Amino acid sequence: MSALVWHDRPNLRRPVLIAAFEGWSDAGDAASGAVQYLIEQWDAKLFASIEGEDYFDFTEVRPRIRFDDDGNREVAWPKNEFYVAPIPGVDRDLVVLSGSEPQLRWKTFCGHIVEVAKSLDTTMALTLGALLAEVPHTRPVAVMGSSQDESLSEMYALKPSEYEGPAGITSVLNLLLHQAHIPTAALWAAVPSYIPGAPAPKATLSLVEKAVSMVGASIKTTNLEIAVASYERQLDELVKDDDETEEYLRSLEERYDSDDTPLSSTSFIAEVEQFLREHPHD
Repeated sequence: MSALVWHDRPNLRRPVLIAAFEGWSDAGDAASGAVQYLIEQWDAKLFASIEGEDYFDFTEVRPRIRFDDDGNREVAWPKNEFYVAPIPGVDRDLVVLSGSEPQLRWKTFCGHIVEVAKSLDTTMALTLGALLAEVPHTRPVAVMGSSQDESLSEMYALKPSEYEGPAGITSVLNLLLHQAHIPTAALWAAVPSYIPGAPAPKATLSLVEKAVSMVGASIKTTNLEIAVASYERQLDELVKDDDETEEYLRSLEERYDSDDTPLSSTSFIAEVEQFLREHPHD
């Protein structure tokens, strides 16, 4: 029995797949937060899922006990779910994959995603990720995009990745989608390294805006903007109370401001590659 479960078989218009995974490639919950925001804002509906029994080590990613709406105890398992919604103002549909990076059988797991993408005649796929980097919270969030597809690279001014080293699930998925002849791009957002573990709504907002712009649409981001304002105030207070962190922030700002192209700089690409090499099992 396949772990891929179809709850519905939607008929879609030139669908775009956007995928993100909790875990190693999701600093500050920025990527997973971005796809969840799309699901909520565009009222996306669940249509398929990948059962986790074969793909998760439950001693590493543990299920949780919770109470349902009727007050009954239940087990909430790690999950990967596909949602669908029409893209407002655009003659195409959005498919969103929201889930957790598995520990086991990545090739088979990604094969399910490719199967869904091919069966729906997906015209473009985007994977979202976020990493800790030496960037200031007081400046715009750097988002790096890369693609092995010539048409996407030309259309969105992306470059093919030249990285070699340990890979996350998004890198594996990108390659398998590309091999299946589905135009695919990866977007990575930078999260300040001096606040590890804290949610990063500013990076979430940047990923949402970049992904939505690539599908030719727009989206209301009021809730995220409010969260970003609160986030920045809290970090300003944190930094102000610590002289060492304040000095570190000042040095990051100076480096950022001196970079002629901070949002697409080779320095950020180097940050990504360094992070991947130094955190192969995080």
